[in-house]
Amino acid sequence: MQWMKVSIVIPAFNEERLIADTLACVQRGMAEFAQRGWESELIVCDNNSTDRTAEISRAAGAKVVFEPINQIARARNCGAAAAAGDWLIFVDADSKPDRELFGDVAEQIASGRCLAGGVTVKLDGEPSLAARSVIIWNWISRACSWFAGSFIFCNAEAFRAVGGFSNELFVAEEIDLSKRLKDLARAKGKKVVILHRHPMITSARKLELYSGRERLRFIARSIRRGGRISRSREDCGIWYDGRR
Repeated sequence: MQWMKVSIVIPAFNEERLIADTLACVQRGMAEFAQRGWESELIVCDNNSTDRTAEISRAAGAKVVFEPINQIARARNCGAAAAAGDWLIFVDADSKPDRELFGDVAEQIASGRCLAGGVTVKLDGEPSLAARSVIIWNWISRACSWFAGSFIFCNAEAFRAVGGFSNELFVAEEIDLSKRLKDLARAKGKKVVILHRHPMITSARKLELYSGRERLRFIARSIRRGGRISRSREDCGIWYDGRR
């Protein structure tokens, strides 16, 4: 079996409440790579946190890098720049990937046919309204091969060839990356996949922290302004106003 190194990158802004659980889940999953004789590393990008995110991450054994501009795309790119792996896995700091999901990723890497991929998602606690929204998203994700930002894996060389995440986008940067990696995969005769046997469990906290009126206001702005809203930090407050 060909030797491989995998780098797991976790962008984190003020995640002291949840990141310890995420790191523990990721480290259990990394055992799948060790079982194959592969090397792996865990990198946390502290995205200008004001809490104990960096301290908790170092204590858990992660390499911590710093990105001063609070933006998800920049944080992921900063972590990727510090990575030495042949493959990159991006995991959000409020998500809980299980070991079986990492096993599925390892199978895709070992196949030699996959360039990149994502996974279907399941919300922690599964509120009823959100459950219906997630079903719709998972259908779109699989139909269009669009990645959910909570878990993305890709060949490191391919990631750099397409320029990584766009620093111009404050949201939907994962969908933008999906499209560019799909184009590259097609040109190289490779595939992009959405794994679904072991959905990623991710936090439903936005439903708890933001009222229905706030969420509807964001949707209305998105419809009114189209794709332009993704380029404005002010319009993407649900991601950047600091509520945790």
